[in-house]
Amino acid sequence: MRIAQIAPLYEAVPPKLYGGTERIVSFLTEELVALGHDVTLFASGDSITDAKLVSVWPRALRLDPAMRDPIAPHMLLLERIAQMADQFDILHFHIDYLPFSLFTRQSVPWLTTMHGRLDLQELQPTFDQFSQVPLVSISNAQRRPLPQANFIGTVLHGVPADLLTPVPGAKQEYLAFLGRIAAEKGPDRAIRIARRAGIPLKMAAKVDNADKEYYDTVIKPMIAGGGVEMIGEINDAQKPEFLSSAHALLMPIDWPEPFGLVMIEAMACGTPVIAMNRGSVPEVIDDGVTGFIVEDDIGSVGAVEQLDQLSRERVRQRFEQRFTARRMAEDYLAVYRRLEKRAKLRVIG
Repeated sequence: MRIAQIAPLYEAVPPKLYGGTERIVSFLTEELVALGHDVTLFASGDSITDAKLVSVWPRALRLDPAMRDPIAPHMLLLERIAQMADQFDILHFHIDYLPFSLFTRQSVPWLTTMHGRLDLQELQPTFDQFSQVPLVSISNAQRRPLPQANFIGTVLHGVPADLLTPVPGAKQEYLAFLGRIAAEKGPDRAIRIARRAGIPLKMAAKVDNADKEYYDTVIKPMIAGGGVEMIGEINDAQKPEFLSSAHALLMPIDWPEPFGLVMIEAMACGTPVIAMNRGSVPEVIDDGVTGFIVEDDIGSVGAVEQLDQLSRERVRQRFEQRFTARRMAEDYLAVYRRLEKRAKLRVIG
């Protein structure tokens, strides 16, 4: 198939550090190329891919100090894709609702994967208006706030099987928090859980400008209380050692998590996950196998005490069964083919 993958321009594909959506776009793109498909990636110019790269902006917007209006480059992106649309069998967007208006007015099959939270009230009128746009969710839980939307499938994320692997002989010495410092991610709860469990906590996390005040006023003083080490952002090369050396990954979220990529990154390293029962968690964690699903801080501490019941080898095995990038790519190909078949039937009809 001739496939266009359209990424946000905020981060490179793959991102240098944090950037969940762009990482998934990269994993999917490379797997589709490996499967023999003709793939074009629309992304920032500093992206790296085995697909054909088409760029309307030279570098990731987050790394461009002169950038003040990030919507303008995305308008260029949409126009470039519209000009090239007839060169593809399928257009796969990862830029939320931005393509809805323009691409409902053309004939090439297309879809949008929604990567973010959908429980925002201001989204309702948009999805009322564009109720026929073909969407893919990244968990069944993610789609619940938009029953009127046209979800044609759910495709759980995956990462390359050999990207993150257990480090042989790693000694588990701490609990881990990975991702982004934000109130809804529960870093304060992670600190409290680790302290109640009597185990050190290491936090490998990004602090966005939007969350700096929260970090400075809430998290930083808690870190000063001892037993917590703030490492900052880490890349893929650093994750196996960080995760393999952890008793468990703590995910004490307080929001409807659409997926939670860090959970399967931990599983890839054989590290179990202790996660609050929110959003996608029950779809990702096999309770009692790859970790524990809990309801509160007390349950989290109790789960820490039960970690010796879990097999790290089995955690890795379950990752290989459920969450590889190859499985993700094959699932998306099935969706593409359904859309392509429907488009052909409409032409015949």
